Amino acid sequence: MSMVKLTVNGKPLSADVEPRLHLADFLRETQNLTGTHLGCEHGVCGACTILVDGVPTRSCITFAVACEQADVVTVEGLDHDEISSELRTAFSKHHALQCGYCTPGMIVSARDVVIRMDTPSEHDIRVAMSGNLCRCTGYVGIIKAVQEVVSARRARGIAAIPDGDRKRLGPAGSGNGAAVQAGQRKQEADTITSIAGGDAAKPVKAAASPRAAAADWKPQNSFRESFSVNHPVETVWAFFGRIGEVAACLPGASLAGEPVDGHVEGQIRVKVGPISAEFQGVADVSRDDATRTGTISGSGKDKRSNSATRGLISYAVKPGDREGETRVDVGIGYTLTGVLAQFSRSGLVQDVAGRLIAAFVQNLEAQLAHQADPNSANGPSPQIVTELNAGSLVSAVITGRIRKFFGRWFARS
Repeated sequence: MSMVKLTVNGKPLSADVEPRLHLADFLRETQNLTGTHLGCEHGVCGACTILVDGVPTRSCITFAVACEQADVVTVEGLDHDEISSELRTAFSKHHALQCGYCTPGMIVSARDVVIRMDTPSEHDIRVAMSGNLCRCTGYVGIIKAVQEVVSARRARGIAAIPDGDRKRLGPAGSGNGAAVQAGQRKQEADTITSIAGGDAAKPVKAAASPRAAAADWKPQNSFRESFSVNHPVETVWAFFGRIGEVAACLPGASLAGEPVDGHVEGQIRVKVGPISAEFQGVADVSRDDATRTGTISGSGKDKRSNSATRGLISYAVKPGDREGETRVDVGIGYTLTGVLAQFSRSGLVQDVAGRLIAAFVQNLEAQLAHQADPNSANGPSPQIVTELNAGSLVSAVITGRIRKFFGRWFARS
């Protein structure tokens, strides 16, 4: 048994739970909060959707022990919530519920749409709600109900909050729990405008372009990575200015042409098991030679899955710990919508991104070594990793997390 402390519907509580107990079962069986329904129990149907630290979450595949110090809100906790009340009225008016089994999770997800999306079209709402399945209504009434609430609130001057004031999921100590101080959460959100690096950290502005990310855009998720290469700072900084060569080092990425005034079009292919996506989009590149910092802001869309992504990468190139070594600090902020958004609701994206960066570093080292000595033992061309088996990556991530989880559990025993 493990002790877990969390807040449920505004009430602090603690309980001894089995490490394998899912949050949905914990809420239903120990707290009598049966408004959280269990459907597929595979995180697909959305009936069990609740809020964890403000984020719509599949409680049937979330371990209760992973919610240490988290703020959990079920459908019962939304009884007096203004948006939820308006949605319940609209659902009744538009006959958006029949058997009602999916409705608790549907209300939670619809509330998130109302909060985050300014003036969503019918298509936008259908995509955003695609993770919640209904076997009765055909969705027409549900879509109309959400549209009505959004329109009514915007007409009253209630603006959307682009990120929904949401916080990322995570146990206490990971920087994501409800007990983390506001200043720490703000520091993580600011990663898209400032690379943490001690006194040398300096804000970096995105390129001023109609297609660049809007000034008030905030990512749903953000994280930082750092890596080192065994080449001088001047060499690495110059290489980062050659966008075509940088793209060639990123597995699955390709450009549609040469960059023009810092603007470039291209695509990146992603394959995870049976899921294959090809994001086509645009990006704007900005560099500051004085501080050796830069940004890449862009957006793209995969037509097959109708998923879209938007992101901002900030990087700083600086001397490493050893002579002739360079360290690169990278801040990544992104938003993913559509069918593939399911991947952004966990740490899998960050884990896979870490492995993509590792492949990028390997390719970067090979490119720089070849440019420094074309006649080296590497042959006439560097050995570039052009494609990664993302299915194997995800499998490795899941295996690693299971080992880490049980390692902590047995350490406490």
